[in-house]
Amino acid sequence: MSSDFEGRVALITGAGNGIGRQTAIEMARRGAVVGVNDLKDEFVAETLDLIRAEGGQAFGVVQNLSTREGVQAAVDDTVAQGGRLDILVNNAAWVRYQAIPDIRLDTMDRMLDIGFKGVIWGIQAASAAMDDKGGAIVNVASSAAFRSTLNSVVYSGIKSGILGITRAAAAELGGRGIRVNAVCPSAVPTEGTMRNRDEKRDAARIARTPLGRLGTVEDIARTICFMASDDAGFVTSQALLVDGGVTLTNI
Repeated sequence: MSSDFEGRVALITGAGNGIGRQTAIEMARRGAVVGVNDLKDEFVAETLDLIRAEGGQAFGVVQNLSTREGVQAAVDDTVAQGGRLDILVNNAAWVRYQAIPDIRLDTMDRMLDIGFKGVIWGIQAASAAMDDKGGAIVNVASSAAFRSTLNSVVYSGIKSGILGITRAAAAELGGRGIRVNAVCPSAVPTEGTMRNRDEKRDAARIARTPLGRLGTVEDIARTICFMASDDAGFVTSQALLVDGGVTLTNI
């Protein structure tokens, strides 16, 4: 294990699987004490087992982040168990793709509550908890903030909004030494994206990608770790595409 994050406490939201889980594992490998958040106890327990099996330090933060109170409770729980908060990764989301005529109010509200409002409440609560040494906040957006697909009006709108939130929060919190950045993955195979993937779609995505493959959760987690680390100590307000080049090229 490296020691990039030795002595630091990180809260990773939506860390029960996918990108969030791998980010929690990677940060623990680098020395962080990691607060593993998810809605379901069993998902949190699985991530904790994986971290501890490698000798990492982590604790569970089982909270529903669909409300301001739930987000505040997650931050409070992290500080209570970890003693401080240095890093927040706003990764939690709930996603459904719907064509414009099929957009439902209840679906849109849930996506907004977790994936948009939850980011703002997370920044608010985490920045208040961070001490005068500053900290790092990384928001997980998407390449859909730059280049959208069909049936993604709500999703693309939320991920585009996260970029605006990131820039505004970076401007406001920079004076306290708190850096705020966004990481924007393209299609990455995870448990949550299985319903929108098949071999034909994957092959088409790979054919359009200059690096000739799909991204992995490890690719995204390592980039999040970079953005949260001192190696990115003069980087803030940025939206970094992690997509193998597919968004800004045409092959």
